[in-house]
Amino acid sequence: MTQSSNEAEQTAGIALKGGAAILAPVTAFPNGIPSNALVLIPLGPNGQAVEKKIVDGPVALTQDEVWKLLGLNGPPVQVQDDQGRPIVIGVEDLLSGLEKHWRENPNPDDASPGRIYAQKLMEYGRHAKAETVLAKIVALGGEGEDWLALGVAQMQQQKLDKAEATLRGAQNLMKDSPFPSLHLAKLSHEKKDPKAEREAVERAIQIDVNSVDAWAYLTNFLRDQDGEDKAIAQVEELANAPVNSRSAAPYVALQGFYASEESTRDKAIAFAKKAVTRAPDDTLALLCLSALYGQAGKLEEVIKVLAPHEAKMQRDVRLAHNYFEALVQMRDMPKITGLLNKLATSPNREVKDFAIQRSRALQQMLQQQQQALAQNVNG
Repeated sequence: MTQSSNEAEQTAGIALKGGAAILAPVTAFPNGIPSNALVLIPLGPNGQAVEKKIVDGPVALTQDEVWKLLGLNGPPVQVQDDQGRPIVIGVEDLLSGLEKHWRENPNPDDASPGRIYAQKLMEYGRHAKAETVLAKIVALGGEGEDWLALGVAQMQQQKLDKAEATLRGAQNLMKDSPFPSLHLAKLSHEKKDPKAEREAVERAIQIDVNSVDAWAYLTNFLRDQDGEDKAIAQVEELANAPVNSRSAAPYVALQGFYASEESTRDKAIAFAKKAVTRAPDDTLALLCLSALYGQAGKLEEVIKVLAPHEAKMQRDVRLAHNYFEALVQMRDMPKITGLLNKLATSPNREVKDFAIQRSRALQQMLQQQQQALAQNVNG
């Protein structure tokens, strides 16, 4: 049950800022259950009685006790059952189920159950256990991604020498990926070796000039070393090198540092415009610039930027969303209708669903407007 600060002071003799919640049996409310109460019915496993202290009166609960009362073994996570329906289970049950699936896998050559298990272990901070699982996968002939994940798990535990060796192994196996080098840069940062850190991040950019993550890392590194203005100058100098001059990634990375604050939005827009100028067909650059224009209320600019790229919207729902929202706010019905008709024929399921949902919502809105107009006329 939610409870305001004043109510809490009157009933419990404590001062609270904001709201609070209490758990109490029905008998605690002889005058009836408050209208803003949320009812929690504690059930033990297989119908067993719950602990006596919970039903005898109000009691302070730890977070783990709350999960247990809700029938969960650990914090809740949403998964799908065997019929694809969403269900909520405790994280401990999820991890134990994945471990069982991995250990009982009848095909020893199939590492996918172990990879999924290790991924979830990493997601929930169980790095030591993840290291054990990934080490077994690597020992059985794992791929570069397995070496990379193992190195990250080791680094999370500050096993820096082990992690460095593992990440260099990943680097040898993933010659076209910037991510082993980026993680080696992070490792060098942990070792307080800025020279090696910069060499690693610049190697990542050499491997993939379009890696926004690599350019963002370099920008952060240079800001810490030399300050903001010098950092931007150095990033732009490297971005203008002939080998990098057609990539939007440097400026996509730069705009990201200024996009969240209204006071720096103009600076973000300037960088995003440079990204689009360098690579007019780059989807991420178009997304950034259109989103920034939308935040600034420059709807005509959003439409101007995205209108030539309706073909891309057939494959990318994010572009479709930005364009559609701008058209709706401008109330350009012919363009809205034309766009939705095109998107409805997309082979991309996400784009097609977007078009169908927006068409229905638009139709419902128009019907409501017509009904309101008819009522006004009749009235």
